[in-house]
Amino acid sequence: MAVDVGESYIAAMKSMGASVGWATTLIVVSAVSFGSISVLTLLTTGAGLPLLTVMAWRYVIGALLLVPSASSLATHSVSKRQISQLLLIGGFGQALITYLSLYSLRYIPVGPLAFLFYTYPAWVAAIAAMRRTERLTPVRVSALTLALIGVTVMVGAPVEKLNPIGVALALGSSLLYAIYLPALEYVQQGIPAMLATFVLIVGAAVTFVIAALLTREAFVPQGIAVWTNIALLAAVSTVIAFSALIKGLSVLGPVRTAIIATVEPFFTTILGVLVLGIQLGVATIAGGLFIAMAILVIEWSSTSRATATA
Repeated sequence: MAVDVGESYIAAMKSMGASVGWATTLIVVSAVSFGSISVLTLLTTGAGLPLLTVMAWRYVIGALLLVPSASSLATHSVSKRQISQLLLIGGFGQALITYLSLYSLRYIPVGPLAFLFYTYPAWVAAIAAMRRTERLTPVRVSALTLALIGVTVMVGAPVEKLNPIGVALALGSSLLYAIYLPALEYVQQGIPAMLATFVLIVGAAVTFVIAALLTREAFVPQGIAVWTNIALLAAVSTVIAFSALIKGLSVLGPVRTAIIATVEPFFTTILGVLVLGIQLGVATIAGGLFIAMAILVIEWSSTSRATATA
């Protein structure tokens, strides 16, 4: 019996390591999917569509793609409070993050915006340490440092004098996202990832549709190319991105998730090279290597901890 228990325990530890590895893969998939937003949005708005129109259709189609998941509401004990909280996070949190970051572009260039926004892993780690929900271990500090160095090298730290309004808006979106991640992790506990994704996206869809109606930017786009890009935004940048994020976040927690998700600007740049013809620089490759090292450090730490426990 003792042998059976020991073997079961070791198997559980191996399963935990595999689970962390799979969750890491999901967060990378999520980051890559989110990384396509900038390029696809640029293609659609470049065709003459207002941003609110694009976002409204993106979330409406994303919600429609997940309608089959709504049927599981009847088979899972999801409280009305959890549903309302997810709707609020999607409708208020997600919309406000998008608005603040995009509105800041009126005052600062896209490079400084990216640099300021991707400070959010540091804010996530600081908030978790203050709340004592996750320990800020030396390994995590090392991984966080590597990730931030990677983003800095890739995007470039702003050296010119920046408009304080733009800086405040960019940092505000970063801080809000740092609060958004742990809030999402807490609220979606016990809910299947696809169902949580559906409710979250419905909340965002309602907000953007109302905003589009109020600004008279709600209309049906024309053209196959435009609809193709909107469909990709809905399927890849929304359904796949959010469902992978929620599933991986539930295993890794907000700190490790935030660090791993810094691969997003690297893949955004790569997609820009492939689709928009943007030149690939040495800084992008170097920054990507630093971020890859950060992910390897996180993965190594999790695997070593599981092995040591076993």
